[in-house]
Amino acid sequence: MSKSIIPSRRLLTTFSQSLRNENSRSIDTQCCRLTTLRTQAQQSCQSISGRPFSTTTIRPYKTVQEQRSRYRSGPFSWKAGLLFLTSGAGLIYYFRSEKARMERKRIAEATKGVGRPKVGGPFTLTDQTGKPFTDQDMRGKYSLVYFGFSHCPDICPEELDKMAQMIDLVSTSPTRTASTPSLLPIFITCDPARDTPAVLDAYLSEFHPALIGLTGTWEQIKDICKKYRVYFSTPSGVKKGEDYLVDHSIYFYLMDPEGDFVEAIGRQHSPQQAATIILGHVNDWKK
Repeated sequence: MSKSIIPSRRLLTTFSQSLRNENSRSIDTQCCRLTTLRTQAQQSCQSISGRPFSTTTIRPYKTVQEQRSRYRSGPFSWKAGLLFLTSGAGLIYYFRSEKARMERKRIAEATKGVGRPKVGGPFTLTDQTGKPFTDQDMRGKYSLVYFGFSHCPDICPEELDKMAQMIDLVSTSPTRTASTPSLLPIFITCDPARDTPAVLDAYLSEFHPALIGLTGTWEQIKDICKKYRVYFSTPSGVKKGEDYLVDHSIYFYLMDPEGDFVEAIGRQHSPQQAATIILGHVNDWKK
């Protein structure tokens, strides 16, 4: 049989003290490690808290009403809204104006002929003072040309009244500048047999003092009507006192300072609308 070995009391006491010392050293080592980690964490927090993330200072609200007002308005204010609306309105106005200008330019370019104008051309006539008047006298100005005759019962007086208003609206427009070309209003008769210079002078003075009346021989009038594409039905060789019918086209022909046809203005246009059309082309002139 085997014999059991029983440790002595002294051996047990020594072994117990050894275990107690070992545990104590292990706990002390762990406490030292925890203390070191805690110290490092505190130092890291202090360095992070001392580093500024932003230079912007948050302004505290002075009153509760101010805080509520800021909360209700959000990131936008009435000033920002007003600036947005003003900018939008300005852009809309610019693009509409530019679109209208490009349309006027398209109309003016489309009416120009190759080599010679589609409407208009050289001519020599006589004005109401008896002096010669040619197409060269129209150069450097915008010209508004109308064909009619002094014995016209209704249409010509109505159109000449409208022409007089157009002249005043254009000449007094605030959009005109010192460099804006002037407007030359011209009335060309389709009845040269009866519309002598003296008759035209008396007739046109009833409408506007700026009107220039032109007349000539039957051949000269027929030639200029053909060049301006005006319907001309006045018979030739009319005797004095003989009755006859005169028919003609009812348009205002706007010519630019170089003698090129720009646009025709009809009876459907009011004086204000016609003046707007004229001023649009006149203000676009940059040559």
